[in-house]
Amino acid sequence: MNTIIEGAFKAFELLTSGDSDVFQVMTMTLFVSGTATAISVLLGLPLGLWLALVDFIGKQTLTSLINFGMGLPPVVVGLFVSMFLWRSGPLGNLDLIYTPIAMIVAQTIIAFPIVTGFSFAAIISINPKLRWRLLSMGATQWQANWLLIKEARLGLMAAIMAGFGRVISEVGASMMVGGNIKGQTRVLTTAIVTEVGKGNYDVAMAIAYILLIITYTVIVLLTILQHDKKIL
Repeated sequence: MNTIIEGAFKAFELLTSGDSDVFQVMTMTLFVSGTATAISVLLGLPLGLWLALVDFIGKQTLTSLINFGMGLPPVVVGLFVSMFLWRSGPLGNLDLIYTPIAMIVAQTIIAFPIVTGFSFAAIISINPKLRWRLLSMGATQWQANWLLIKEARLGLMAAIMAGFGRVISEVGASMMVGGNIKGQTRVLTTAIVTEVGKGNYDVAMAIAYILLIITYTVIVLLTILQHDKKIL
């Protein structure tokens, strides 16, 4: 119990003192997880929309694979990405292992099926007659799709929040492909593991509080956007 309280005071101290190491780790965390989430949205939202609106052979199989991907163990993703990026791997000549780019790749693979699956669920939950009604009223395919996206914005923003929440709290894949190198690839989750390994439980708890503060702040901002800035 004392460690939990000491961690809260330590987190306040680290944030108010302007500790450069902590702010570097915070910046790296937001850069890696934010970029991975953005790429996942760019890829996953159109795929989710397409899955919900188009019928084709193999749709159930693809949907099952997306649902399977939503539960991918991060450490398994990290292992596969590492095998591709190691110097002896097929992409080893790119020299990306133990870099932020490798971490973004791994986190994107983790977040992509989550964003796709939630987007698919958000669109398909809308009354299917709505799209046909829009088309019959003279809307083009693009206009009808855009109106469906606006109609499903609550679910789509939930997809973004779920993807971001998954990757910012992820540690296994980031550790395997990033290496947890201080000043280069260390993020808040891997920093917590490092401090626990050193026995610095108060510092680990402080970093955990900082991670919670950052995650809560981002989720609140996304929630405000989700509700058209009407939440306050």
